[in-house]
Amino acid sequence: MIITFGKYHFRTKKEGDQQFIFDIIRKKFVALTPEEWVRQHWIHYLIKEAQYPRSLIAVEMNITVNQLSKRCDIVVYDRDGKPFLIVECKSPDVKISQKVFDQIARYNLTLQVKYLIVSNGKQHFGCAIDFEKRSYKFLERLPAIN
Repeated sequence: MIITFGKYHFRTKKEGDQQFIFDIIRKKFVALTPEEWVRQHWIHYLIKEAQYPRSLIAVEMNITVNQLSKRCDIVVYDRDGKPFLIVECKSPDVKISQKVFDQIARYNLTLQVKYLIVSNGKQHFGCAIDFEKRSYKFLERLPAIN
């Protein structure tokens, strides 16, 4: 999946030695970690490039998986309010491996979305899930919201 992040304008601030970035979905400043850099680029990409409505995007959404509390980096809802797509963001120095796919697949046990994306900001992989056939296929581009 080829994704090219644009040059987005981010509001940032510094407090002491800590850098913060403004999250336009959560409407607050959050610590600018390498993973947060990836998450913020995805948020802006989804809104500006993919034209997903901001109102259909949730960030760091709490879910329960096997009685454990977990957080999805980004969840996009369809126009009927059903979860549609999950984006799992990793730091640029984290290799996208089977372990990362297993993590997002566990989240999907709860959410049952059709589309999964994993990214470290440099590499991006997306797949469409076929629940009936219990299979998946890799995506070339992001799907349109129905």
